[in-house]
Amino acid sequence: MIPVASRNLPEKKEVLGGMRKAAMAAAILAAVLLAVGSTCFFLWQEGLLAFNRPSQEAYPVRGVDVSAYQGEIDWPTLAGQGLSFAFIKATEGSSHTDGRFLQNWEQAHQTGLRVGAYHFFSFESPGEKQADHFIKTVPMQEGDLPPVVDVEFYGGFEQTPPSQEEVEAQLRLLLSRLEEHYGVKPILYSTGKAYRMYLSGSYEEYDIWIRDVFSVPSLPDGRAYTFWQYSDKGRLSGYRGEERFIDLNVFCGTAEEFAHYGIPS
Repeated sequence: MIPVASRNLPEKKEVLGGMRKAAMAAAILAAVLLAVGSTCFFLWQEGLLAFNRPSQEAYPVRGVDVSAYQGEIDWPTLAGQGLSFAFIKATEGSSHTDGRFLQNWEQAHQTGLRVGAYHFFSFESPGEKQADHFIKTVPMQEGDLPPVVDVEFYGGFEQTPPSQEEVEAQLRLLLSRLEEHYGVKPILYSTGKAYRMYLSGSYEEYDIWIRDVFSVPSLPDGRAYTFWQYSDKGRLSGYRGEERFIDLNVFCGTAEEFAHYGIPS
């Protein structure tokens, strides 16, 4: 008589064999997924894979934002690539001026682009001093886009952000001072994280420019946004700087609406 253990041996071998095949299949699948993920990440890092591709029909008004990181810009070449506007970095905090602002500002105005300037908001400077610095630097004129205040985290503030109350106190002073001087309400630019912490549910009187380079934005308080920065990996001709990419944006409206948007006469 064959022992019971011996009679079950083939069945055990089949079970073990099946387990090995399943483990091997799982390992192969994991390796394939890792390879695909790594390839996608590499292509995105190189600006060869775009997560957002807003259609020309839905977003006919397109533009860029630039700073000294784009280096010397050939503005006629840049403007000739289907662009309607450009936001140019002007100032940061209460004392820093972008090294290429004046050149960019003057040359961009010589093209057919609508032009605006932005200020990088500092958590470390009084709002009124930041406003004074921007006003001293930026000579806006009729037809320019409204001034922009860029609210996002930087440095160690990503891990230890200031309170909403602290930020609002200085941001309100800055916005009020800019509106008083230029005669138009500034635009608020923000990342998703900074928007949720500092802007959501407030500042309804200001237009929003939101950054989301992975998907179509949806703000947590349900409000609409006026500009959308949909890519930080744009590749265009006409600039030479340490940053090889350029930020791409759209205006969330029609060409006719955009024509009437900005500094009034």
